[in-house]
Amino acid sequence: MKENLFGKTISELKLLASHLNLPSYTANQIADWLYKKNISSVDQMTNLSKAARKILDDDYCVEFNTLIKEETSRDGTIKYLYSVGGGKYIETVCIPEQKRNTLCVSAQVGCKMGCIFCLTGRQGFQGNLTAGGILSQVRDQLLRNNVSSIVFMGMGEPLDNIDALLKSLEILTSDYGYAMSPSRITVSTIGIIPALRQLIEKSRCNIAISLNSPFEDERRYLVPPEKKFPAKKIIEVLKEYNIRGQRRLSFEYIMFRSYNDTEAHVKKLASLLNGLKCRINLIRFHSFEGSLLEGSDEQSIHKFKDSLNNKGILTTVRVSKGQDISAACGMLSTREINLRDKPAE
Repeated sequence: MKENLFGKTISELKLLASHLNLPSYTANQIADWLYKKNISSVDQMTNLSKAARKILDDDYCVEFNTLIKEETSRDGTIKYLYSVGGGKYIETVCIPEQKRNTLCVSAQVGCKMGCIFCLTGRQGFQGNLTAGGILSQVRDQLLRNNVSSIVFMGMGEPLDNIDALLKSLEILTSDYGYAMSPSRITVSTIGIIPALRQLIEKSRCNIAISLNSPFEDERRYLVPPEKKFPAKKIIEVLKEYNIRGQRRLSFEYIMFRSYNDTEAHVKKLASLLNGLKCRINLIRFHSFEGSLLEGSDEQSIHKFKDSLNNKGILTTVRVSKGQDISAACGMLSTREINLRDKPAE
């Protein structure tokens, strides 16, 4: 099988050019074709000699995920389902807002974190996306939509695929790549501490921590990796790096009825986050079949928000989008997997 050029960093392309005895400037030419000119085959790289293209084409290709389905919500949210081969699928969502469009991308096929509120986790872990598999979502959406910002909040845990994540972030933000500002990119994570350190040191992108409860036992139930990577240790790392001074830092907090929406949680959050400049995004939970949790009602959500703001923690409620389609992470791919595995009648 040929190796995919799409998703390679400039350093990797330089090594490739050297290995193939091509001129050193060939790496920059290839990057320009891949990330600026959106070509889909080696033969389209017309400023490379025919001999160079032949050498490349013998062992390398330009390939992308295959779009197989899309659903559009009444509010304009569009969910895309891509095949990544081998009967595996990932989801990408384009979320329209008043002044921008946000693109939610996936980093893995399925997930191994086991968060009980996430339908993707029920699929189990099926594999990591390559940097090309991550960037293919962005490339396709840039051709379809006006993308203002990118969030790694789709399928999978980005920091569980740290090497591919860092490569994709480099290509997204570098001049030779898509030249996006790091301030337009947010990585959402449950907080795998060794990889979190790498992300902080090697990228300037924004960070969002999936917190969901300030109490260890409750968070361990919601987010099993709490046992290995406790929230208090994650916060110590963020304070160590003075993370707020470098980029936007936020905590994601999904609201569950009578579980994590009380005044006791407000007080514990204020204590846990004391001294850390950040914001909290409250997220409505929309239950799915088989879930043991229910979402908090609107009154409880806004009371919780006001209590946190009164304690000096900037808190907002995230607007729910795409509720009339399979917009919750994992729904569309789970449905496709069920169709794939359905016995023939």
